[in-house]
Amino acid sequence: MKPRLKEKYENEISQALFKELKCSSIMQVPKITKITLNMGVGSAIQNPKELEGAANDLSKLAGQKSVITKAKKSIASFKLREGVAIGCMVTLRGDRMYEFLDRLLSVAIPRIRDFRGLSRKSFDSKGNYTFGVKEQTIFPEVDFESIVSVKGMNITIVSTARTDSDALVLLEKFGFPFRK
Repeated sequence: MKPRLKEKYENEISQALFKELKCSSIMQVPKITKITLNMGVGSAIQNPKELEGAANDLSKLAGQKSVITKAKKSIASFKLREGVAIGCMVTLRGDRMYEFLDRLLSVAIPRIRDFRGLSRKSFDSKGNYTFGVKEQTIFPEVDFESIVSVKGMNITIVSTARTDSDALVLLEKFGFPFRK
């Protein structure tokens, strides 16, 4: 069975974008290619249990195993050595990506405290959108009892849009709550 947002994209959103962006071919219509979730756990240098907890939480959110990321450089002021595990990440594609996006838009974002909308300035110049979440507890999959400490994460949505304005229109069609 197809995810709800994937069906909505194929049936409604792509047709609307084709007309609105005045594309000459249906292949020029922008689409979301992947979503990357990244959790930096700087305190994992002193307490490796926090990294395990963050990796488990990220795996529950994504529905697939997270990858432990290691430091690329040594930084003396942070007591960080090259090769030390300091974070975790997951890359979602296909059906899992659409299912996560659906949970993000319909369940997680409405649970954010004092939410006033997502910033329109978080696009890079290539049509990708990145925003941060301050705590992983907004997702219902995460157990409050199993949390070692509250961690934030970065969520990056990569699209085939050539400009930021095209990407903004794409994400608005999906229902992203941007600030007015």
